[in-house]
Amino acid sequence: MKWAPALFGLLALALWEAAVRIGGVPVYEVPGPIAVVGAFLADPVGLLTALASTLFVTFTALLVAAILGGAMAVAMSASRLAQAAIQPWAVALQVTPLPAIAPLIIIWVGEPFIALVVCATIVAFFPLFANTASGLASAPPELNDLFRLYGASRWRTMALLRLPAALPYFLSGLRISGGLALVGAVVAELVAGSGGFASGLAYRILEASFRLEMPRMFAALVLLALAGVLLNFGLGAVGGAILRRRGLA
Repeated sequence: MKWAPALFGLLALALWEAAVRIGGVPVYEVPGPIAVVGAFLADPVGLLTALASTLFVTFTALLVAAILGGAMAVAMSASRLAQAAIQPWAVALQVTPLPAIAPLIIIWVGEPFIALVVCATIVAFFPLFANTASGLASAPPELNDLFRLYGASRWRTMALLRLPAALPYFLSGLRISGGLALVGAVVAELVAGSGGFASGLAYRILEASFRLEMPRMFAALVLLALAGVLLNFGLGAVGGAILRRRGLA
């Protein structure tokens, strides 16, 4: 069963190549897998360097989102005033479409890399924030009563009870936000690339589409897809290892 995804992928690639060849589809419309691999082999260093740039933005944004999301969730859990102040703005940020505000952020921030990180952070922030807040509220009521009975302070209860209870939720949010941070980085790079800032794999996709270099464009898309899959599995593996070490999985 563990080989099923690989076998399905190979079958899909074979059918794709066969359909392109039998149908006589021009390479500038839909290239076959062999043409895509050839485009990658023609410039592996350039494409992988661009991917590294995109992943650097992704991981930086994920780190910032984790810090901000966790801190704001803790603040909401500790204070009703903070909850009333933070929650509406967090929801408003979550429903705001990034393509609509990315050009403004790039203009206002000025520094391209920081602007890309801000855009990706906006997309990655909410799952971490919402999951951590749910985890902080998930501590069993009887344990809360026990801590209160023994006179534990609010912050001691937070450190010894609520934060450990929130850890699985935080790690789950981190896994979700990893993919969203990559999406946010790509969208921001597309907007920045349209304005002349040449960086990241998304810009290579934009450049290839303008030149009708479809195999190169597909090669970049495949790299992004593979990066997203590896990022998801990597964060899941790290989260699972942390939970097993703490006896929570």
